[in-house]
Amino acid sequence: MYSREESKRLRQDFWIAFGKSYPRKWVLYNTKIKGLAFKFHFELTGAMVSLDVDHNELERRMALWEKLVSLRSLLIEGYLPEAHFNDSYQLDNQKEISRIYLLKEGVSIHNRNTWQESMIFLDQAMQRFEAFFEDYKEVLDH
Repeated sequence: MYSREESKRLRQDFWIAFGKSYPRKWVLYNTKIKGLAFKFHFELTGAMVSLDVDHNELERRMALWEKLVSLRSLLIEGYLPEAHFNDSYQLDNQKEISRIYLLKEGVSIHNRNTWQESMIFLDQAMQRFEAFFEDYKEVLDH
């Protein structure tokens, strides 16, 4: 069991190491589509890469989500066969968003022995997500 401070330090160490190992500019929040963002997650129970639809206006969030769902077969067949779709994902702060994500279980940010495996997963998953986005961003933006 780690103290809060030790846990914070491990998280910082991981993300610094990840940035040094994979020094590239990710799209993340810079999609240029309001309410659409890519995110990296690495916690105690696994690693995740997600495409979050979190527009404040429910109608716009659902319209953007419907566009993503209409591209589901293309995303799964051409980029991310293991993608999960969740139209009603509850964040820790109780905010509801829609999310497409890839999950890697069996790794932990508190276990340095799983860091390399997690970094590879995060990098490869995000690259495939970004390739999909580049190919279909015009569809999502209209």
